Amino acid sequence: MRYGINADAARIRPFPGGSGRGVACRYARRYAPLVTMPTTVPAYGNEAAGRLASMADVTASNGALRRFLHGLPGVDAVGLQARAATLGTRSIKTTAKAYAIDLAISMIDLTTLEGADTPGKVRALCAKGVHPDPTDRTAPKVAAICVYPDMVATAKEALGDSGIHVASVATAFPAGRAALPVKLADTRDAVAAGADEIDMVIDRGAFLSGRYLEVFEEIKAVKEACARPDGPAAHLKVIFETGELQTYDNVRRVSWLAMLAGADFIKTSTGKVAVNATPPVTLLMLEAVRDFAAATGVQVGVKPAGGIRTTKDAVKYLVMVNETLGDAWLTADWFRFGASSLLNDLLMQRQKLSTGRYSGPDYVTVD
Repeated sequence: MRYGINADAARIRPFPGGSGRGVACRYARRYAPLVTMPTTVPAYGNEAAGRLASMADVTASNGALRRFLHGLPGVDAVGLQARAATLGTRSIKTTAKAYAIDLAISMIDLTTLEGADTPGKVRALCAKGVHPDPTDRTAPKVAAICVYPDMVATAKEALGDSGIHVASVATAFPAGRAALPVKLADTRDAVAAGADEIDMVIDRGAFLSGRYLEVFEEIKAVKEACARPDGPAAHLKVIFETGELQTYDNVRRVSWLAMLAGADFIKTSTGKVAVNATPPVTLLMLEAVRDFAAATGVQVGVKPAGGIRTTKDAVKYLVMVNETLGDAWLTADWFRFGASSLLNDLLMQRQKLSTGRYSGPDYVTVD
């Protein structure tokens, strides 16, 4: 999942600085190279591995990790919201819009996570993922089908050699309230059934209580459980449930914590709470990914999930990715939408561009 970063494409911009006092401030100054951005992104390789190794003392204890995370620059909430609002005013037309619609379709994790899920429903969702528009075979397929662990084998069989990944939630999704052995067993079951990607949830209670090392170690343990003895490991997406994290500063801190622990993707939400993905929170996570790449050379993906329903919404997020991270992240390998209802609107807009007529919701399948 981790490749070299296209330094020319990734346009690095610094985020607003912060201030601090005492130990936290000294700690932040010590790690200043990790929170200030050079003009190019180093390639991932031996040098990057060395940089990550040099940060081992950051996670040596809960106190050390706390000092590092609280030494990160504070978030300028007004500036963040203004920046997100400004990017949201960008508009694209005609050919560029058609490209953006197809790109957004190819980035969707088509999801069913309901207690009433059946093998038939999962197979139908897989069929839609392979051919989103049965009347137009030029429509791109989605990135992944996301299901509960017990439906992974069904999805894997239905997708065959389509190239679409099977993603599975795990670790007592969505609340994450279970003992670590249970969470690891949940993950191993999904991987054994064939999951290509694991979407885990962090223990928000532990994070908000300041037990940062506990959260770090749990992510590391789940990452290890994603390994396969006879093939490539499943990629790990770490869900923060940002609507429960209270502050923008906490979103920045948990983003760094998850990336230090080895997350392949960082994800906003489960889609099961009142507040899910928002433009300011997603922008903040994109900036954290940019800063982490600048500091270590390691590229990490981002997945906003929940509340993204229209083509206009999707285009806003794509503009945000392009302006913050550049072309290197504008692929399904590095950016995803966790928004199944979005697909139908994208298909209707796609049909309108090709035919000149708006077909309406009766011309697309209801998930």
